[in-house]
Amino acid sequence: MPFRCPECAAPNSLRIVRSIELPPDGRSDETTLQIVECARCGFAGIAVYQESRRGALGEESVDHTGYFISADDLKALRRMLARCPNPRNPLCRCAAHRALGKRDAAGRWDGLADVRLQRAFPM
Repeated sequence: MPFRCPECAAPNSLRIVRSIELPPDGRSDETTLQIVECARCGFAGIAVYQESRRGALGEESVDHTGYFISADDLKALRRMLARCPNPRNPLCRCAAHRALGKRDAAGRWDGLADVRLQRAFPM
């Protein structure tokens, strides 16, 4: 699904080029870390999609937020995701899933604790 690029503002130019689905945590039923790129200007960053179906029957909460990150952090995440043999399986036990699936003491996803997130943008 194409989105608007936060750098050049071109509509429908930002695309998800790689993703990894992570296990549920104390807040979300689904968490997906995505690498996003603009087909027009070459911008690259990450996005986090989180969905929770907890609460009232038939209700869900979705948060999809993009982030600018450093070139070094992006390069490291690209390498990590490329090494996963099964990125669509949140129960995969590869090194990427173990590192990116970390949780904090409260049981919430904390897989980006070592990544220097810069400003956020809407997806």
